[in-house]
Amino acid sequence: MLLENRVALVTGASRGIGAAIAVELAAAGAAVGVNYRAGQDAAEQVVREITERGGRAIALQADVRDGDALRAATDNLAGEFGGLDILVNNALHNYRFDPVNNKSFPNMEWADFQDQIDGTVKAAYNSCQAALPHFHARGGGRIINILTNLITFPVVQYHSYTTAKSAMLGFSRNLAAELGPAGVTVNMIAGGLIMTTAASEPTTPDVQEIVRGSTPLRRLGTPSDMAAAVLAFSSDLLGFASGQYVAIDGGLTMP
Repeated sequence: MLLENRVALVTGASRGIGAAIAVELAAAGAAVGVNYRAGQDAAEQVVREITERGGRAIALQADVRDGDALRAATDNLAGEFGGLDILVNNALHNYRFDPVNNKSFPNMEWADFQDQIDGTVKAAYNSCQAALPHFHARGGGRIINILTNLITFPVVQYHSYTTAKSAMLGFSRNLAAELGPAGVTVNMIAGGLIMTTAASEPTTPDVQEIVRGSTPLRRLGTPSDMAAAVLAFSSDLLGFASGQYVAIDGGLTMP
């Protein structure tokens, strides 16, 4: 199995893309920490799905913006399964892709931007700080950060969300450069329009059709598409790749 004897933490894993990632990594042999902020029942259902298939998982409550809580959850996971090898920064804080009710820039406040920066960059800062001691103890690790293809193709101007994800691009590449000598890889997966998740549900049919028709593979993405890419970067298959930004969007963008 690709991830036999490895331990992974997936933030925001109680539903949608995060849940798909947790299930995929567990199926490949990893023990998985299913992080959630408020969706305890959903997180425990993901854990049940994994364990009923013979995998190993525990639910871990922590708001990713709270460094102390996330550190405690990470230490709990490492204590339960003997270490930590993989960190997937997937949590999406308080955002819905609604092209109809999306705020235009003149109607935004700085608080809108700060909210997304805290939920994205601060969250990744917290999770990486919590994971690094465990990575060093294992002699290396994998960090996979979930971004968006809106960075390169802002088909809808989700200003605060895209700004925060753009900052994650710089954060990730700097981290990759610094942590490489310690055997830690850092890579980024940029999703396109992923249907259907709670965040993408408000996306109108006309916008869906525009994206689908503009995509060379002529379909929208699924959580499973994202999970498969995370699995590849989590394993040794792409163990010599670091600092890379890969769009999983059917060829809609080619960064």
